[in-house]
Amino acid sequence: MELHILEHSLKVASIAKEGIQICTHGLIKLAFLASKTRCKFFSLTETPEDYTIIVDEEGFKELPQSEHISVADATWLALNVVSGGGNASNSQPIGVTKIAKSVIAPLADHNISVFMLSTYQTDFILVRERDLPMVMHTLSSEFTLLRVVNGETVAAHNLGVTNGFVKPKLVPRPIIHPLSSPSNMFCVTSLDPDTLPSVATLLMDVMFYSGGPKEPGASSEDSSHIRFFSFSLIEGYISLVMDEQTTQRFPNNVLFTSASGELWKMVRIGGQPLGFDECGIVAQISEPLATADIPAYYISTFKFDHALV
Repeated sequence: MELHILEHSLKVASIAKEGIQICTHGLIKLAFLASKTRCKFFSLTETPEDYTIIVDEEGFKELPQSEHISVADATWLALNVVSGGGNASNSQPIGVTKIAKSVIAPLADHNISVFMLSTYQTDFILVRERDLPMVMHTLSSEFTLLRVVNGETVAAHNLGVTNGFVKPKLVPRPIIHPLSSPSNMFCVTSLDPDTLPSVATLLMDVMFYSGGPKEPGASSEDSSHIRFFSFSLIEGYISLVMDEQTTQRFPNNVLFTSASGELWKMVRIGGQPLGFDECGIVAQISEPLATADIPAYYISTFKFDHALV
């Protein structure tokens, strides 16, 4: 298999609910007028706590400076696993499950923190730019490492992390963070970018206005139904994650659906904000699911993690 290191330098940030109004102009431009920007990687996820944005440096310029925006203190790179030969079959595992043992677990074993973004099309593993040499060393025995440069895929040169490298001891990874599961069912879907203008008003309402100001005050612990919506526009491909009720607002035949029309149950990871430094959180969840052959998507946000099973 091939591991592609994408050329985007990414920022991960949180936008407070009370500050979303001052950011909507830039966010609408990134989501619906991408041709007017140089942004190639944009993802916005709303949770009960805040909005998490993952965006490349060009896209980040579209956002205002504000006390309501908190930026993670690192530049991130996106990795993407591509199966050789492209023989995708229906029996292949879906989402993070297929990379749990080959990518997620080895990085956790080497104390490399990851930030996950599963989309309708693929899974992106975000790692800190400064960790890339160790990432490449860790995964080079299992993958052909390729780097995207100016849109062209070329061989990635090993960055020479050899001295002092010790194979880590494999230790059990108990799940140490509390888990909760909201009552809503979720859909992972997409739409043709050409149809985006026809549903732009609806999407804007869903992204910025539907919940009203009362939702941020609601505790996710005492509510069985949570607000969660994710929109990604990455290299021209759109991915949407929303609950079943929200999908029903869209016109027929606009959203892509799988042959099974499957719905997904969410597991939220974390009782307190997880931060970015702890290693192995994604592995704690994805490894047991992979062992049990349970398909799963995984979306990290600024404060909590979310698995869809």
